[in-house]
Amino acid sequence: MRSLSLFLGISITTFICLAAKTSLAENKSGPIASEAPLQLELLSQAPDSVITANTVYQDKMTVPSFWWAKENSENKLLDNWIAYPSSTTEPARVDLLVNQQIWGLLDYFERYNFVNQMGNLARSYGYNVRVFNYQQERLATYTCNFVNSPALCNIEMKAKNSMGLDSSL
Repeated sequence: MRSLSLFLGISITTFICLAAKTSLAENKSGPIASEAPLQLELLSQAPDSVITANTVYQDKMTVPSFWWAKENSENKLLDNWIAYPSSTTEPARVDLLVNQQIWGLLDYFERYNFVNQMGNLARSYGYNVRVFNYQQERLATYTCNFVNSPALCNIEMKAKNSMGLDSSL
């Protein structure tokens, strides 16, 4: 029964995303993922404006917070994150760092489900998401245009093609 509900959830989400992607093709101002480089050095020396898994505020809630997602991840896929505030040139974004060994064991739908769940969480805080491994390879993105209400979002995944080589979808 759990497999059926998961399959239906993924099917419905895929349909919605395909409909949104068709809409994006017609609307040239659709959301585009940031091309800014991943800044791994911020994991050890983050300025006050950047939030990582190591950021803890004693007097207020840390936003965005992926603690629950990290701690409740059965397979320990989510390892760390770097949340950048919005700037004059880019909207707020979170770069998620995943365990490459675990990511490699997941099939496309499991990866998609992870990106969708993390993207929905980030969207609730007003952030876009990029997913990386520690080799700074971008694996997926969840990007929203927050000007629209509700926000128009797009998921892009890097997938293996039929020859086993990585390609972007």
